[in-house]
Amino acid sequence: MTNNDILRSVRYMLDLSDIKVAEIAKLADADLDIDKDAVQHFLRKEDDAEYLNCPDRVLAGFLDGLIVHRRGRDESLPPRPPERRVSNNLALKKLRVAFELKDVDMHAIFSEAGFPLSKPELSALFRQPGHKHYRACGDQILRNFLKGLTARFRVAD
Repeated sequence: MTNNDILRSVRYMLDLSDIKVAEIAKLADADLDIDKDAVQHFLRKEDDAEYLNCPDRVLAGFLDGLIVHRRGRDESLPPRPPERRVSNNLALKKLRVAFELKDVDMHAIFSEAGFPLSKPELSALFRQPGHKHYRACGDQILRNFLKGLTARFRVAD
């Protein structure tokens, strides 16, 4: 999935304003240069003339900021440097931390989305890339996870 798709999905899921998205991103990285206008450009359709690709640093900052926003800042740890590359696996890990999800919750979310995963399949997504049982998180897996998470957390209209 593109960074823009992930940002768009999480924004919709939590019903966040453009200003709130920028504020959340700055929670983790105060040096991040993002404002309401930039967020609006990231959220546009790809064929729009004002569409901008969301850089990895912005998405990583937003996901780290989401962790701080939902769970609070751990003052005992030094601030983490932003990741240079955000993969689907990393996005899945950060969302899992932000929403404080255990394996049982993850399985339920995938099942609710109509995409059940076995325990070994799920644990392989959270392994280090060099591990022999590591599995890259495909777009379909992340898309279904976001769909199930949205069904669980989206405030009824």
